[in-house]
Amino acid sequence: MAKEREVLEDAPSRAAGACVLAVLAGVALAVVFAVSVVAGILVVWVAGGSAVWWSARRRMSDSSATPPPGDLRPSCRECAGHELVSVTPLESEKGMLIFKTAPPDRPNHTHIHIARGEVNAR
Repeated sequence: MAKEREVLEDAPSRAAGACVLAVLAGVALAVVFAVSVVAGILVVWVAGGSAVWWSARRRMSDSSATPPPGDLRPSCRECAGHELVSVTPLESEKGMLIFKTAPPDRPNHTHIHIARGEVNAR
């Protein structure tokens, strides 16, 4: 354990490498500005445009996607063991569902939940 800690403390961090690259890029930009102000401005615009283009073209990872819908039933202590009667989309709010459940011991009672979900996920 102590040996692993020593190895981790001796290893350079990614942040340190990023700082070195940022300083080197700043020095290179300062040299370009010293040679020609117009060339320096052009380099800044090209670098900014390239960064925006790269960011827009980069594919989002799946880890940032919303998780797939789980069980369609709402989970609360009150409706545990209830029979699901119906699931209806809420017309005024897109993506919201009205869950109606019936408790087994009270036949004339309906328990209602409004929750987020997909109707066609069943």
